[in-house]
Amino acid sequence: MPTNTVKARLKAGQPTVGNWISLPSPSVVELVSAYGMDWFVLDTEHSPIAGDLLEDMLRALRGTDVVPIVRVAANDVALIKQALDRGGYGIVVPLVNTAEQARAAVAAAKYPPDGIRGTAGTRAMRYGMDLMDYFKTWNSQVLVAVQVETPEAVANVDAIAATPGVDVLFIGPNDLSAGLGYFRQFDRPEFKAAVDRILKAAQKHGIAAGIMCGSDADEVLEKIDQGFTFISAGSDTRLLGGATAAMYGKIKKGMDERKTAARR
Repeated sequence: MPTNTVKARLKAGQPTVGNWISLPSPSVVELVSAYGMDWFVLDTEHSPIAGDLLEDMLRALRGTDVVPIVRVAANDVALIKQALDRGGYGIVVPLVNTAEQARAAVAAAKYPPDGIRGTAGTRAMRYGMDLMDYFKTWNSQVLVAVQVETPEAVANVDAIAATPGVDVLFIGPNDLSAGLGYFRQFDRPEFKAAVDRILKAAQKHGIAAGIMCGSDADEVLEKIDQGFTFISAGSDTRLLGGATAAMYGKIKKGMDERKTAARR
């Protein structure tokens, strides 16, 4: 198994930047992966990506430097096993509210003696041909990111961050703000205090803090300056929608200007 370069960089305290992938298309992965990001999170929680399609999207990353990570739909042993057996180098686990739930996520992602992941000859290790080497190195290479997105999780964040095997505390601002009762009100003191508490817990325990940005390069750089090291620059849908809106907004504005000039 090749080195998980993202995990290595996070351990060294270096920032990594990637993108969420929600469109169920290997072609999207193939196209977007050419532009210098460190990782993709293929989202199986809030998108139609699943099964053979997930595997084909992971295949589309072969030969690139982009590290493939899968957001599973739930903190479930079977879902985590399938995501990793198909070729993910890590997982993002939603709704981790306690240290016990964090331990369960880590255990599902790692082989014994550190966890309970079952062994089989799957795509991840060339259908069993590299099973011995994969088994020996896997536990040190798998990336486990847990999402802190509820008031309960924020209250327990220090214990979650202290859980052995957790590599990233990840903030989804929409979910966190909704859980706090102030959906998308990111300037609220309550939201800022929660983000600060999560960031400090990660730093205290020597793990990475991650956050989702809104397809804005300046925001990504601001989060790096703030201390985040696992930053999503946005999603494939936001990139496509933003580029389309910018182009057709400019076209419409130009056409309106020409109509105005023609009436003079």
